[in-house]
Amino acid sequence: MNSFLTQITALQTTLTAFAEQAPAVDALCDRIADGLLAGQTLFSCGNGGSAADAIHLAEELVGRYRANRRPLPAVCLNTDPGAITCIANDFGYDEVFARQLEALARPADLLVVFSTSGNSPNILNVLNRARERGVIAIALLGKDGGPARALADHALVVPSNDSARIQEVHGLLLHAICETIERRLVAE
Repeated sequence: MNSFLTQITALQTTLTAFAEQAPAVDALCDRIADGLLAGQTLFSCGNGGSAADAIHLAEELVGRYRANRRPLPAVCLNTDPGAITCIANDFGYDEVFARQLEALARPADLLVVFSTSGNSPNILNVLNRARERGVIAIALLGKDGGPARALADHALVVPSNDSARIQEVHGLLLHAICETIERRLVAE
């Protein structure tokens, strides 16, 4: 039986291992901020709990994280049930994100995918479509990163096989992105 203290210890172990990637996290946060502040749109997506992370990132950018500031262009590809069900019905669930990205994204826009495994066909398809469209693909992953790792322009892999710990670190990452952006906006 897992106690809360056991979960905290497991998260601390995961965070300690992930801390080695801090320079890459900072660089990626700056890259995302550069794009958004230059007027690029950020698209996000994921499945299950990762879908919730994708929604969280987009709403913090359009709304606000901590600071009152101008809204930033962000679209979560998980949030339109009409589009998702239409695309899933007509083209298959593997196309639900890729088809939306193809319709909405311009070259140099940003795509952030959240996936604990990096194996989901709809995530792999949207990463491929991003590459075809000149969209900068960023993958926040776990485990070994799966095939998504190689398809992304930038990948951060949480060194854990536990989906709960991976998603907890993904939450920290999306907040780091928001903090970087808001710090840069306040400095303008």
